[in-house]
Amino acid sequence: MPSSLPAPLRWLGQPVEGHVTDDTVHIVAGPRSDWFVDPGTGVANMSAPALVAAVSGDFLLTARVEVAFAATFDAGALVLWQDERTWAKLCFEYSPESRPMVVSVVTRDASDDCNSLEVDDSAVWLRVARIGRAHAFHASTDGQRWGLVRHFALASDGDLDVGFEAQSPLGDGCRVTFSGIRFAAATLGDLRSGE
Repeated sequence: MPSSLPAPLRWLGQPVEGHVTDDTVHIVAGPRSDWFVDPGTGVANMSAPALVAAVSGDFLLTARVEVAFAATFDAGALVLWQDERTWAKLCFEYSPESRPMVVSVVTRDASDDCNSLEVDDSAVWLRVARIGRAHAFHASTDGQRWGLVRHFALASDGDLDVGFEAQSPLGDGCRVTFSGIRFAAATLGDLRSGE
């Protein structure tokens, strides 16, 4: 397992393939896999595989996310998980315009969906941070300069699972590689700059 992550890691959902090394996680999601609770109908699709670990206190999880894009909404994501109706994900996703894009989803009974920045590459750096009762999502094209994507709270003061997800809601499957993984039991210093 990635040496910086708390243990043990566990699967939510079953990947087509899943490989873990010292600083890399490879996940292949199956067809029509997703994490989403439709805000209009309440219909949930929670079939995408995720590899997570329980954490407590403040932390930062960072990874370079590379996605073999093929179908609309194919994505790799860093995730926060409490239960099937309380979770959040920071995605690197293939848009309907066939553009890689950073997208965030926060679910409190129903999911929202927020598009952020387009990326001219098949990889991007993503980071999830916990700051007291709140969380922050950041993205970076170089792993050095970070931009705030979202600042929010989930309905929990307790421990959460954090980890890695792959999805292919409209496609036949998707391969995602998370590399350069870093986990720190630390508090984010500057919310806006991500430093």
